Amino acid sequence: MARFKFPTAFTILFALIAIVAALTWIIPAGEYQRAMNEALGSEAPVPGTYHRVDPNPQGLTAVILAPIAGMYDPGLLGSSSSAAIDVALFVLVIGGFLMVVTKTGAIDAGIGWLLHRLAGREILMIPILMTAFAFGGTSYGMAEESLAFYALIIPVFIRAGYDALTGVAVIMLGAGIGTLGSTFNAFATVVASQGAGIPFTDGIVLRFVILALCLAAGIAFVMRYATRVKADASTSVVADQAEDNRAHFLKGAGEDDAFPDLTGTRTFILTLFGLTFAVMIYGVVALDWWMGEMSGLFLTMSILVWWVGKLDEGSRMDEATFVETFVDGARDLLGVALIIGVARGVVVIMDAGKITDTILAGAEGVVSGLSEFLFITVMFGIQILMSFLVPSSSGLATLSMPIMAPLADFAGVGRDLVVTAYQSANGWVNLFNPTFAVVMGGLAIGRVSYDRWLRFVAPLLLVLAVIIVAALSLGAAMS
Repeated sequence: MARFKFPTAFTILFALIAIVAALTWIIPAGEYQRAMNEALGSEAPVPGTYHRVDPNPQGLTAVILAPIAGMYDPGLLGSSSSAAIDVALFVLVIGGFLMVVTKTGAIDAGIGWLLHRLAGREILMIPILMTAFAFGGTSYGMAEESLAFYALIIPVFIRAGYDALTGVAVIMLGAGIGTLGSTFNAFATVVASQGAGIPFTDGIVLRFVILALCLAAGIAFVMRYATRVKADASTSVVADQAEDNRAHFLKGAGEDDAFPDLTGTRTFILTLFGLTFAVMIYGVVALDWWMGEMSGLFLTMSILVWWVGKLDEGSRMDEATFVETFVDGARDLLGVALIIGVARGVVVIMDAGKITDTILAGAEGVVSGLSEFLFITVMFGIQILMSFLVPSSSGLATLSMPIMAPLADFAGVGRDLVVTAYQSANGWVNLFNPTFAVVMGGLAIGRVSYDRWLRFVAPLLLVLAVIIVAALSLGAAMS
């Protein structure tokens, strides 16, 4: 009898699209009236205005077109809010950039230098990097930008004697837990607080507590797993892929192979490499950059790295080799780019089927009249459900806060607790949400199947949920 093989991410997402399309035939269509919310700077649902509308059930044609509409707006399903073409293009340009830098030998040389300096203390990379990514998450909601780091960090961990999953966990859990514990994240905390009509600093102490406790739990969890894998490679969740992963991420080099020399030219290239990411983060935080500007940055730096590489014989490429290398790198991440559009197809179907507001109205009814402890716990659960359907932190905040936050007044808890429940739930779900392109994209780059990621992360998810619920309950008690 053939052994069951878990379906690929593409199959899972197409199945989810079909299921949500079927729900549009069952769940009544409805809408809230929208009005300009000056605090949010965009239109938002108006509490108390939910009403039924003519149904718009989604059929086979809509299911087929949903991944296309998830990638760009073809003008067929009436929704462009989930268009992901800019993110997909960003991923392809990143692939080209990383391949060009790798071709110069600079990354391998840098890894060799790092491992030499950390000899015997490689495990320290986990708390250092997870804390760094958590800062990106808590400060500006680091998400799609994290995709640029996988191809850099995974080879470092494989060379250090760990596995590809360790590298994936460091990035995904680090940035994800940071977002879960957002403190002044403009795309989550600030947007949600504006929708709730409160300053974003309300509740910031509790959010710092959640961030610190969850990050400590995440670091301990990953370090424990990495230590076990290094001691016995057979305990790796991806042990059967070890040789293939070495060939893929190390480009055929083995753990014991000699590293190329860290020449002056390669050092300069690594400096440009680090500067690229620093400029990207500054652009997002301070200059309102998004995918177009970031793609242009990585394209420009690819060309600059190629020119700098001409100074060193070991890093030199002619024009034809440079173009071929860039295209090969983009080709390596083509599957990731495609999966981003498919993942967003679920939201397209919900919006086109007009069931998103119906689900929100149902949630509004569930929490009405509950005691403070039950209210905030149920609110956390509702935001978990909503996060599966609307993985975008800013999108969910804009949709749900104007409706859900005022209900806190009747339950006797602060509106800041609703904001904290929303962002904690959204961040928690997006550590494993199959409709969140960052999860599926990161797993695709790391060559970790979705079922193995679930098996790996499930114990930590339980711990994080307990921490969050306990913190929310404490907040309710102190209201």
